[in-house]
Amino acid sequence: MLIINGRILPMTGEEIKQGYLSTEGKYIKELGSVEQAPKPENGEEVLDAAGAWVMPGLIDAHCHVGIIEEKRGEAGDDCNEVTDPVTPQIRAIDGVNPMDPAFHDAIIAGITSVMTGPGSANVVGGQSVFMKTHGRCIDQMAVLEPAAIKTAFGENPKNEYGGRELMPSTRMGTAAILREALFQAKQYQQDRKAGKLEKKDFRMEPWIPVLEKKIPLKTHAHRADDILTAIRIAKEFDIDLTLDHCTEGHLVAQEIAASGFPAIIGPDLTARSKIEVQNMSFKTNGILEKAGVLTAIMTDHPVSLIRYLPLCAGLAVKQGMSMEGALRAITINAAKICRTDHRVGSLEPGKDADIAVFSGNPVNTLTKTIYTIIDGEVVYREGDHS
Repeated sequence: MLIINGRILPMTGEEIKQGYLSTEGKYIKELGSVEQAPKPENGEEVLDAAGAWVMPGLIDAHCHVGIIEEKRGEAGDDCNEVTDPVTPQIRAIDGVNPMDPAFHDAIIAGITSVMTGPGSANVVGGQSVFMKTHGRCIDQMAVLEPAAIKTAFGENPKNEYGGRELMPSTRMGTAAILREALFQAKQYQQDRKAGKLEKKDFRMEPWIPVLEKKIPLKTHAHRADDILTAIRIAKEFDIDLTLDHCTEGHLVAQEIAASGFPAIIGPDLTARSKIEVQNMSFKTNGILEKAGVLTAIMTDHPVSLIRYLPLCAGLAVKQGMSMEGALRAITINAAKICRTDHRVGSLEPGKDADIAVFSGNPVNTLTKTIYTIIDGEVVYREGDHS
């Protein structure tokens, strides 16, 4: 495929005002100024962008697409295994339905990959998967699996279990349960290395990549004190985490920056439906950006619909985030935080040919998606809403 006459925004290099991008199979081959564009080869599809914005496909770094299916109600809700507050062994890849119509909505919006996974009812919810938005077989759509282990602080786990007179019923109980799980996992890891185990433990094995810092804890934390508790525990056990939601992150921006952990902010395009989100504001994005925190923006679909990811980025700009920062928050920053930037998030030779062509700036509500390309294949053309 050859895309010509586009305004190319690689997200990791200088913008090319009028350029070209070529693909070979599933990968980006090269890009440059239009004067350097190669002649089309026999059978090569040529897309004339005619001045449109050519960008890496957008990324939603935290959602539940496919695992809370639209139109299916309770029958399609596989988000929370609320039978045990600690379930690291469950895997989102076993619960995601690629037939969820929200995947097509994502494609129409130029979103080519997502991090989807368990919800926040449990202290330890299970394993998330980073996946493409096009396909019918999740095994082929998955880019990284497991991509993280979901953990949760705040109201959700304590309300879920405290209401049944089970632990946790307090924030202290939530922290204690997570510490105990990590303590046991550390002991398991040590015994494993020392050859003391007669057999592997199915519930303990998922912790190994976390303890080895190959994947992070994906941490649901809205309130400032929950954010700081998550950081405290991560430092205690020397593990990585992402601060997901981070609703009151603007109140402890310097502490987050000092921790070195990234933030995935949102969903801000929704109601303040519980006490811990009373300080929700799109200004959080800009404040954390200015503090030096690596930030991404999420929809938490279906809390906010996945199609509104670019809109959320635009509203973050309106409340103080830089335009460059907002575009990076839904492309390369999201990829870095999800540890998939070697494949997606920017337009670079050798990376996956996941490309979105927009009529203008995607954070503008009037901008249209002209093409969405995943793995070098056009999966959406403007006007194809079926």
